[in-house]
Amino acid sequence: MIDLKLLRESPDLIRQALKNRGVDIDIEKILGLEKERRFIWREVEDLRSQRNEISSQKGKPADIETAKKIKGDLRVKEDQLKIIEQGFEALYALIPNIPLDDVPVGQSEEDKKVIREWGKAPKFDFEPKDHTEIGKGLDLIDAERAAKISGARFGILKNEAALMEFALINMAMDALLKEGFTPIIPPTLIRPEMMQAMGYVDTEEDRAERYFLEKDNLYLVGTAEQALGPMHQGEIFDKDELPKRYMGFSSCFREEAGSYGKDTKGIFRVHQFDKVEMFSFTKPQDSKEEHQFLISLEEKLMQKLGLPYRLVHLCTADMARPSASTYDIEVWIPSQKRYRELMSSSNCTDFQARRLGIRHKEGDKTEFVHTLNATAFAMGRTIIAILENYQQKDGRVLVPKALRKYLGKKYIARQENSWQRNS
Repeated sequence: MIDLKLLRESPDLIRQALKNRGVDIDIEKILGLEKERRFIWREVEDLRSQRNEISSQKGKPADIETAKKIKGDLRVKEDQLKIIEQGFEALYALIPNIPLDDVPVGQSEEDKKVIREWGKAPKFDFEPKDHTEIGKGLDLIDAERAAKISGARFGILKNEAALMEFALINMAMDALLKEGFTPIIPPTLIRPEMMQAMGYVDTEEDRAERYFLEKDNLYLVGTAEQALGPMHQGEIFDKDELPKRYMGFSSCFREEAGSYGKDTKGIFRVHQFDKVEMFSFTKPQDSKEEHQFLISLEEKLMQKLGLPYRLVHLCTADMARPSASTYDIEVWIPSQKRYRELMSSSNCTDFQARRLGIRHKEGDKTEFVHTLNATAFAMGRTIIAILENYQQKDGRVLVPKALRKYLGKKYIARQENSWQRNS
């Protein structure tokens, strides 16, 4: 959530931020409820003080009658306060994070800003195939049998595709361990209050993206980030503990509501996929620098794979609600002849930390930390990019040099006993 003091003292700033994000929220109503809440809260505190004062004195008939009246008045005011607080908190929670000053202002995905490009799109002297054709031809991806098991928008990774996922995990782990990240395999089921604290189920649109197990009152995570942030709920970091960096591996589950008819072939847009995610807790003054550090790690991983990409700064209206600034890395997909999102990195400032109550010591005071997240590898789309960019005229796929020591081969080719295939 945003700083309540900021809402009270700079409502125009909030209004402009909402306009830039394309979000319509009645700030006047929220401010009115907040003012009413404070007024009734003072009345409640005054009645409690009177009640306590009378209770400390010896009972007299007049005092007893006064105490009864105060008790009745207090019950009414407490009920009023509860109703007003519920109304205020429900609306207050709808306010997304405030974009940082350098975020491009825009109203659609097309308004993002390209920061830089790296690598060149491959030029083929043959008609390149898409990942579904390559996956079927080399017995790597089976969407048809996945549909038998689970329905549409699921996939089975087989043979070298399955091995490639583990290779990517190991590659990411090796790189991030050197940078001081702590490896974590978190739960994939989390409580609603934790998901809400991370800023992901405040609106109907948000909830439509999540899988919810009503019987158990638990959400399936859409990214490891959603389970990594709540690890330190209610805690205070010592001054020397930050930055605190985690790399989390998990399966991720998303409804993909509103995306039907888009990217339906293969495993590009699926309900379940695996991902290695980076997550940082930092001091507020360090979060912009930490954001650039996370982006640099994403770029290093991409460059090790030799995949052509571009770094883009998302516009105000295209960011997730908890984010104050988001950069995407988009990889070149030959079959689509365009760049597609592969990695994302966000600075959520203190938006999540306020809800989770995570602070750090700063001198004699404590203040909320900033939280940041960044993709290391989203497995399905990374495998797609490798298969398409490294495909060969003879039907084989060249394995990127950085993965060969993990995969144990230079080429992927269709043969018998496929998982034992030689290069």
